[in-house]
Amino acid sequence: MTAYDAIVLAGGAAKRLGGADKPGLSVGGRALLDRVLSACPDAGVTVVVGGRRPTARPVVWTREEPAGGGPLTALDAGVRRTSAESLLVLSADLPFLGEQTVRQLLAALGHSGREAALLADPDGRDQPLVAAYRAEPLRRELALLATEHGGLTGLPLRLLTAELDLTRVAAGPLDSFDCDTWDDIAAARAQIREHGNVLDEWITAVKDELGIELDVDTAVLLDLARDAAHGVARPAAPLTTFLVGYAAAKAEKAGGGPEAVAEAARKAAALAARWADEG
Repeated sequence: MTAYDAIVLAGGAAKRLGGADKPGLSVGGRALLDRVLSACPDAGVTVVVGGRRPTARPVVWTREEPAGGGPLTALDAGVRRTSAESLLVLSADLPFLGEQTVRQLLAALGHSGREAALLADPDGRDQPLVAAYRAEPLRRELALLATEHGGLTGLPLRLLTAELDLTRVAAGPLDSFDCDTWDDIAAARAQIREHGNVLDEWITAVKDELGIELDVDTAVLLDLARDAAHGVARPAAPLTTFLVGYAAAKAEKAGGGPEAVAEAARKAAALAARWADEG
């Protein structure tokens, strides 16, 4: 994948949230900012423009001048702390943005030869804060706008994108969903708890909380838990999956690779089957 730096804009007054600390609000047990950071884990440098706070992974902090100067001022502050030729730019209030969308944006930037690749939401609206930019044209246009207007404070993002050669990536249903109001926060929290999402969201949250990068196939572990519960005893299910996770982590640390969970689960499931047969 294209080497890139990431800039996450985490400032703003959050007036529609009553001045709440929006990047720190929890959705699915994780701060909005951490959810966005999880979408770009392989960035060379990740710059967060906003007030310092604990984050799930290391970042570089900076602030716009003047504080509250608007998105272009914040973007300029972030750009100044980067060195890669490709820059991913994200707002800090995107609870459902995933790595796949980030890869699509960076691939579109690389393959198109254009100056920027913007996410287009399901209604066709450009999302300049869910985008990948070539650094040189971005720096050029920020400098030209600052010269033309005597600074970047208060200027709208559309002045920037209007001057760049763009390509667009179609967003999925939730890729561009952002949280501007308490209703948006409530909708995001409800979405995560829907039956089709809750297990994957929970596993991701647990891995972030524990600092675990091991791939987890939830279907394999659930099948194992069922086999242990039915073939041995109900309390065997959580204990067995714990032991499989421990063994898989040890195997991966020793160079076993991401297939470690599947292999440990296979062995434990076979053991549970033998145990049940003897019964």
